[in-house]
Amino acid sequence: MNYHWNWHIFLDPNPMGTGTYLDMLLSGLVVTIKTSLLAWIIALISGSIVGVMRTLSSRAASWIGFAYVEIFRNIPLLVQIFLWFFVLPELLPRAAGLWLKQLPDVPFWTASVGIGLYMSARVAVQLQAGISSLPRGQRQAGTALGLTTVQTYRYVLLPMAFRIVLPPLTSEFLNTIKNSAVAITIGLLELTGEARSMEEFSFQVFEAFTAATLLYLLLNVVVVTGMRLIERSVAIPGYISGK
Repeated sequence: MNYHWNWHIFLDPNPMGTGTYLDMLLSGLVVTIKTSLLAWIIALISGSIVGVMRTLSSRAASWIGFAYVEIFRNIPLLVQIFLWFFVLPELLPRAAGLWLKQLPDVPFWTASVGIGLYMSARVAVQLQAGISSLPRGQRQAGTALGLTTVQTYRYVLLPMAFRIVLPPLTSEFLNTIKNSAVAITIGLLELTGEARSMEEFSFQVFEAFTAATLLYLLLNVVVVTGMRLIERSVAIPGYISGK
């Protein structure tokens, strides 16, 4: 049986009454962007804290950071999403569990937090590597100037470390966008979810997922271009090779 190609399907009205099939895909793209951005903010904040903890002289802080990374990095993302969505409400007190289940846009918040915490472990390792790559003299210079540990990290170590790890952080941001597709398993209609809905309604599977693929590629190109511009604007001439 020959497949019937129909590239005009994107202009046909969708059964949901929300416009065309193209509108469905674009709405899914917006959800993907929102989910990825919130997850990335969570990953950057929590990953930076854990990354710093892994470089402190305190053995307790180092072990906490080590345990955090090993837990979130070694449990598959899909399992973590299911734990946050299905298991956590049942473990909480009844009132808290019901409140959590009745929150508006629960799949969105669950996906954002779950993906963010999963990616935070990777951010923590990247930042730890960036801090560890700095010359020991920078930390010692902060101490010699009378800076506290917090001030040394804030004004000396972290500004340099983030510049060093911007390229790998770009890759992690792209991974965050791709990982957002996992949210379809808990009912979030992001780009992949809308493409699947379009395929189920119209039976034009190749058109639906070809369009989704192109939208993912376009989004990734925008992210890579933006991150490269940021990388060039904050680079310290002569410090990193090729800059």
